[in-house]
Amino acid sequence: MKTGWIGLGKMGSLMSRKLLEAGYPLSVYNRTKKKQESLKKEGASTAGSPKELLETVDVVFLMVSDDEATRQLFEGENGLLKAEVQGKIVVNMSTVSPDISREMAAALREKSNYYLDAPVSGSVKQAREASLVVIAGGEKDVFAKVKPLLETIGKKAILVGETGAGNVTKLAVNTFLGIVTQGLAEVISFSATKGIRTEDLMEIINNSALGSPFIKIKGNAVMEDNYEAAFTLSHLSKDLRLAKEAGLDSPLGNATHETFIRANEDLGSEDVISIIKKIRK
Repeated sequence: MKTGWIGLGKMGSLMSRKLLEAGYPLSVYNRTKKKQESLKKEGASTAGSPKELLETVDVVFLMVSDDEATRQLFEGENGLLKAEVQGKIVVNMSTVSPDISREMAAALREKSNYYLDAPVSGSVKQAREASLVVIAGGEKDVFAKVKPLLETIGKKAILVGETGAGNVTKLAVNTFLGIVTQGLAEVISFSATKGIRTEDLMEIINNSALGSPFIKIKGNAVMEDNYEAAFTLSHLSKDLRLAKEAGLDSPLGNATHETFIRANEDLGSEDVISIIKKIRK
């Protein structure tokens, strides 16, 4: 099966490489051409536009920032919807709204092509290790066709429902991530004001039932004062906004959304755990 990839940021470059390493023919498209070079050296080909890419492969994967970027790739000049092809599959692995997925799926269906929303749980480390969890929404037979590809990119691929269901589930997961991140930041900050060393607090948490790889990684980041982004605060803020727009209305969800939205202007380019800087004030 010939594969194509659009979006070669931190995640997309690592995820697309897994397809190449597994022996799948890969063609890539990225607005910033420089980002294509390393994959090209490893055997990937390049396409001049999304339209050209869809015309030359069986499955196109997207990994872009938001709804606007998704719409541009579909509807822009030489976009995916300009390709006069049938039977092709577009797998959108971006974290976007369920509404944009339903709209683009309908547009592809009119041309006898198919769409799968398939955002992932995990960040750069998991992408590098191919240990992401893929959360898919769409038709069962379409999912079955691309499942071997998804399981090359991640350790597990789960179909959770119809088109848009993958997006809703991912927004739920990232809301939980936001709640956990803010909770960790709050208890570190609170204990420090009472004279408790963060090193001691984290040793206790990490050796308790509350411990997890995420908690350990983010706790270490705070202790090392290292806020280089694995997952930016701006991206989590966007996901919390999308969750609200999709209908999230709960005490913890609302509070977390408010905290991250307020912090986004100052800390958007830093890692999510940088939220502790706002909580400490």
